[in-house]
Order: sequence, then C-alpha cells, then structure tokens
Amino acid sequence: MVVHTVYKYKIPVNNMDIKPKTRLGKWSAWLNIIFLIVISISVISVLVLKILNFDDHWWDVTVPVSFLIEMTAFITGIISVTKNKERSVLVYFSIFVGILTILFVLLHSLFIND
Repeated sequence: MVVHTVYKYKIPVNNMDIKPKTRLGKWSAWLNIIFLIVISISVISVLVLKILNFDDHWWDVTVPVSFLIEMTAFITGIISVTKNKERSVLVYFSIFVGILTILFVLLHSLFIND
C-alpha cells in the first residue's frame, strides 16, 4: 500500500493594520494628516472661497512649512517601516504622499508658463 503525503504550505497572512503601532509610525501618520489638512485648507480658501490669493506672502510661508512637515512624515515613515517593521496602511500612505510630494517639487517647474 502506497501512502501519499499531502503537504500543506503555510500561506502568510497579511497582518496589516490601519493605525500604526510604533511611535515613529504614529508621528508619520499624524504629520501626513497635518500636511494634507494644511494644503486642503489653503487650496479651498484660494480656489473655492476666493479669500486668499496664491500671489500673497502667506503662500510663500505655507508651502515650505508644509513641505518640511511632509518630508519629516516621509522620513519617519521610512524609518518606522525599515527599522521597526511597521506595517500599517497610514504609514504606507504617508510614504506614498511623500514620494508624490518629492516628484511634484522636482517636476513642477517643467509645467510653469511664465
């Protein structure tokens, strides 16, 4: 009598949470949320409400400050994923938004019509 053994392979289950668990992951997620809120309020106040103008000095302050906030979120997100093995949706989203921000800064001058 021949007995065939059936091997059962363990399939890794994706244990990805929405909220981060590490301190750096939480910093990354909150800084990303702050960046998105600041940019959203700025764009809405200019384009929809017509309260402010992109040519005013407030925009010259808002853009560098929000860029530094997003780069800090990007760096803390990368550190938390690589060093602390953080696996959360908000941290990966923060890294994704950081990459998009870097690409925007590098490529936006190609499309300015002055």
